[in-house]
Amino acid sequence: MAPRFARLLRDSRAALFTMLGVLAVIWAVQVANWLDDYRLSYEYGMNSGRLDELPDLLTMPFLHFGWDHLEANSWPLFAFGFLAAYRGMRRFLLATALIVVSSGLTVWWFERPEAVTAGASGVVYGYFGYVVLRGILDRNPLDTVIGVVVAALYSYLLLGVLPSAQGVSWLGHLGGLAGGLLGAWLLRDRRPRPAPGTPAAAGPGTAPGSPGTTPGSPASVLLKELDDLGI
Repeated sequence: MAPRFARLLRDSRAALFTMLGVLAVIWAVQVANWLDDYRLSYEYGMNSGRLDELPDLLTMPFLHFGWDHLEANSWPLFAFGFLAAYRGMRRFLLATALIVVSSGLTVWWFERPEAVTAGASGVVYGYFGYVVLRGILDRNPLDTVIGVVVAALYSYLLLGVLPSAQGVSWLGHLGGLAGGLLGAWLLRDRRPRPAPGTPAAAGPGTAPGSPGTTPGSPASVLLKELDDLGI
């Protein structure tokens, strides 16, 4: 098994169990919240403008105002979270922290003081933005394809950052999306790429000077990705 494929498999397994664990915690919190008549959402959701409310940006994503609210967030949170994490947990955790803070601060700064905001949708939008942009900035063909597919299938989510629907925290969505896009840029792969025109090393069964792909070119990177996946 190629080392890169083994690492990808290990990171994917970690991403799967991480997101399953996150969902388990959120659903457990929802049961306790439901039994307490959603008092937790009102006490630990985000109220804007007060300094003593700032720590609630860490609890806000774990709280919801109903089962429908939770169910609507669960599937995209799991799917986008897995895609954001499968390349490595370190970058995923840093991106998550940035998204949570960005979404929470946007709500805290701009939302009406009487409103209470809770839910994981800001994190969902952050993962969406991160997944869509990451592959392009990393110049990774596989992640670029994933980002294009996600953008095409879920482009309707962008309507959620517009101040059009009552009872929807579009500010949390907008702040989360901005955090995800910023995270993709800040955490992009900065490793230098081989200069165009660098001669390709002759591989097994390849005679020097035979036709091949230039290292660092999109074609060679894509071929490497497919080779690591055993295709």
